Amino acid sequence: MIRCFLLLHCIGTLVALRAAEVLPNGIQLPAEWPPRTQDPKSREPMTVPYLQAPPAIIPINVGRQLFVDDFLVAETTLTRTFHLPRKLGQNPVLKPESADELGPKDRERAVCYLGHGGVFYDPADRLFKMWYTADWRGGLALATSRDALTWERPNLGLAGGNLVLARNSPHVGGDNAVWFDSNATNPDERVKFMADISGQRKSHFLSTIARDGRVLGETAVGRAGDYCSFFYNPFRNVWVYSIKRDSPHGRSRHYAESPSFLTPQVFDRSVFWAGADRLDLPDPKIGDPSQLYSLSAVAYESILLGAFQIHLGPRNSICELGLFPKITEVKLGYSRDGFHWHRPDRRAFLAPTRRDGDWDRGYVHTTTGVCLVVGDQLYFPFTAYSGIAPDGHRGMYTGAAVGMAVLRRDGFASMDAGEKGGTLTTRPVTFDGTRLFVNVAPAGGELRVEVIDAGGAVVPGFSRDDCVPLTADQTLAGVTWRGTGDLSALRGKPVRFRFHLTRGSLYAFWVSPNETGASRGYVAAGGPGYPGTVDTVGSGALR
Repeated sequence: MIRCFLLLHCIGTLVALRAAEVLPNGIQLPAEWPPRTQDPKSREPMTVPYLQAPPAIIPINVGRQLFVDDFLVAETTLTRTFHLPRKLGQNPVLKPESADELGPKDRERAVCYLGHGGVFYDPADRLFKMWYTADWRGGLALATSRDALTWERPNLGLAGGNLVLARNSPHVGGDNAVWFDSNATNPDERVKFMADISGQRKSHFLSTIARDGRVLGETAVGRAGDYCSFFYNPFRNVWVYSIKRDSPHGRSRHYAESPSFLTPQVFDRSVFWAGADRLDLPDPKIGDPSQLYSLSAVAYESILLGAFQIHLGPRNSICELGLFPKITEVKLGYSRDGFHWHRPDRRAFLAPTRRDGDWDRGYVHTTTGVCLVVGDQLYFPFTAYSGIAPDGHRGMYTGAAVGMAVLRRDGFASMDAGEKGGTLTTRPVTFDGTRLFVNVAPAGGELRVEVIDAGGAVVPGFSRDDCVPLTADQTLAGVTWRGTGDLSALRGKPVRFRFHLTRGSLYAFWVSPNETGASRGYVAAGGPGYPGTVDTVGSGALR
């Protein structure tokens, strides 16, 4: 009996060891995944385990390493600053113009709606592509652009004009989410689609949309609220489903995952994920408690970037009577394990103006894909509502258009130094690359870097004094020491980087396998110059 018990114990231990999943950044996931640790009754901010106990040594082979948290920071005298994007002056970049978008005059109308839709770069066609809903609860349409700013409505020859699926299609839902999967080997499986089917409210289906408009592999995935979405987590090679359900605090999100996109009834496997918390403050003029309306995410460099759409009210019944849009804001979160979110900056990343007559008065939405990488900048597509159609008609869901906001590449957070300067020392890291790169913006100052070994000593030849100072504002700058930038001798060895900065901002660092500065990280919804979803070209994309 004792031998049997010991044997079973050993087998159980082996199973647990086999089940342990270690991410590319060194984080080991718990045996139960996804975790059932989140309390839907709580309004406390989410606890992030990997920030409480980071890995002793952090591999940095995948992606630019961002300073959105202290995961990589052992000690610093620099000051962290979070940054917001700027809305473009030419907004909206897509507004209702076609007959399909303007809609009939007996109801809500004049809508170009990312709900969630999807905005991605197609490297094969060298085009930005925007899937959106034409008219309120209308058909699924496609717009294309060469610069993400000027959009055209191609005649697709499918459902009429630029419609991929007509309004009366049995496959169109009240809300449509699209993911462009450029990694799919079959071109007819690249456009992945989710809808809550009309006539079957809250019954959700997944499918792919072929190039000829056929809807393939339609799979029922379960019942939920009307604004669900999904994304691909390449760090773990799973599809993640962001499921809208009510909690004790109103709208919230449940989480489910699967390695296969078309997984029947995958919603039934979900666990409670996230809701608005006490740091998501109510609008002072409305006073309603905040709710989590949506949560979209995308892999950006070495992290998952999360777009939290926070609902502030008023209630739908009040908006319907007043004929104005409700107020939602988009805030950001950051995850290194794909489930737990660090949300250090609670300002609205994309905010409505709340002013009558403005195209972006209220009801601001993000989209699947979240952002695009365009040279030295990140582009964030978003929908907003004016509540007013071109003919003056007013309504809660009337007058929706698409705008664009722009942020510096990696520009979510910077580590800043003033006249006296300061330092930042990383935790022990390992890498298999050969050259160190940074995203830095000296403001009349400079950045130097030194490398410290496991014993705490500066590695000979890689001291601060050996380092050639960086004095120019660059999103991709190579670090050299007395004419060499080669870190080959340090590959696989735990080291620390110590950054010495005066008068300027440091946004990211990474070790590339070559002189192009390719990060091998993920480029969100893609962008010009990148052959896929991974940065394999570095400076080549800037050219």
